[in-house]
Amino acid sequence: MYHPADETMTIDERPGVPCLVLGPMLRWVDDTHATVWVETSRPCTVEVLGHCASTFTIGTRCYALVVVSGLEPGSTTPYEVHLDTHRVWPDPELNLPDSTIRTTGGSGPIRVLIGSCRAAAPHVVPYTRDLAFNAEGRGVDSLWAHARRMMQEDPAVWPSLVVFAGDQIYSDDSSPKARERIKQRRADQPTDLEETMVCDFEEYSWLYHEAWSSRSERWLLSTVPSAMIFDDHDMVDDWNISESWITDMEDVPTWEERATFGYMSYWVYQHLGNLSPSQIEEDGMLDQLLAVENGTDILRAWAERCFASSGSAEGHQFSHIRQVDDVTVITIDCRSGRVLDDGERLMVQPSEWERVKEAAHDAPGHIIFVTSVPVFLTNGIHDLHTWNTEVCEGAWGALGRRLGEGVRRYLDLEDWPAFPVSLAAFVEHLSDLRASSEPPRSILVVSGDIHFSYAARVPEFSTPSGPDVWQIVSSPIRNALIPHERSAMRFATTRAGGVVGSALRRSARGSDTRANPEVVAGPYFANNMVQLNYNYNDDNDCIEVIFEQSTSIDDGDDPDLTEVGRLTI
Repeated sequence: MYHPADETMTIDERPGVPCLVLGPMLRWVDDTHATVWVETSRPCTVEVLGHCASTFTIGTRCYALVVVSGLEPGSTTPYEVHLDTHRVWPDPELNLPDSTIRTTGGSGPIRVLIGSCRAAAPHVVPYTRDLAFNAEGRGVDSLWAHARRMMQEDPAVWPSLVVFAGDQIYSDDSSPKARERIKQRRADQPTDLEETMVCDFEEYSWLYHEAWSSRSERWLLSTVPSAMIFDDHDMVDDWNISESWITDMEDVPTWEERATFGYMSYWVYQHLGNLSPSQIEEDGMLDQLLAVENGTDILRAWAERCFASSGSAEGHQFSHIRQVDDVTVITIDCRSGRVLDDGERLMVQPSEWERVKEAAHDAPGHIIFVTSVPVFLTNGIHDLHTWNTEVCEGAWGALGRRLGEGVRRYLDLEDWPAFPVSLAAFVEHLSDLRASSEPPRSILVVSGDIHFSYAARVPEFSTPSGPDVWQIVSSPIRNALIPHERSAMRFATTRAGGVVGSALRRSARGSDTRANPEVVAGPYFANNMVQLNYNYNDDNDCIEVIFEQSTSIDDGDDPDLTEVGRLTI
């Protein structure tokens, strides 16, 4: 009988034989290439489908990215992983379906699975209970539920790509297992940090291990290509929310060190797999790490530069693009890449924004913009951001500035309306796309972060001159709000909430920049993920948007998904 506790995977240590610590993770895939990421127990050679890569070492940990080439477009190829000729994946004892590489360039629908905000915890009671009823509860993990269902499905309906739109880990609210390990480790290495916060590369790695080691999710990630972008909790809550926040964090003795290790772990566990083989070669970092016995100092020096320039126009950028046939996924770094110095507030650096616009204008077919925080919010929440921005800029005087900054951080008022110049630039860009000689067939803006989900049409773009623009929010995968938080957010999405927000905005003499989005599906507050199905036929193309929630279970139960919303675009 299946039991959720069986999801925990152990490492089969054999003297002198390398073993698979984490992975394989299928990351980049196009018509003929794929990259497969792994973490191993010691330095070795990793082989996938006859293609080999040496490991590189960071700290005491070893990693590899294998580039597989020569695949057939539109093909499905099962694969194994060998370490120094020893087959380590698939493990016959796990009784998992084959891991496969499915290249683009085929026919049929494209399915993109999207989610954000995933707190790691075991798949057993009390952790599968809702937080409202148990302090340790996180509810049922929606990614786990999707993986379990995929194992029973025809591969023809599996997702073509999974997009993680932020908060893959919670470095400032670590998982139960990580807390136990941190407590044991710090008994010998005392620190002023709380046990909920990780402090170095090793502890960051524990969070990724717990997030990605469970049997079912590990298999899903070995079979479905993935694209990722970080948000604040991958580093720390409210990361780069304002220039004042950056100034305050300069007085926190541990912050620079924690942030440096956060960048290092992000590059290894998330960003490297976002890059195409040609981008990896152009970037050069992987070659540098492979050229030395231990690449810790090289990666640390790079991360220190990222930290020093974060929040400025010279900061390192992590935006990336993924092409799945005629669906272009443009993932925008709107967290590390913000500009907050010298009184400026931009969500994305000017040079990076130009690259985003160029990619969108060159994209064939359908476009998905992925930004970890939403662009188009309901009127009440939008006006709350506008009011707060005006107050923080002095509309209510010096005392108001301090009040506004406190409210900004307490309520996380950092979505696109809190950056009005960038919001206006995004709206202008969407207008230009729709008015171009060859407009996109569809435009979706997909986001996470806010711990409830919805789909909204933006009326400003609902004209015959181009495709409609939709805001889709998918959050959380596993970290639902408690009842009073849900009530507050639900009120903010109502007409009455809009009236309150409007009154606040006018009290600070803020401009009316609302997009008046029409919420067609949602809001949904339970753990959930959204799937976008791009269906093609002779008569008409359409996009199905499907919201599915996972619900609490008892020990021994298989996780379940319940469809709570569906619309056709």
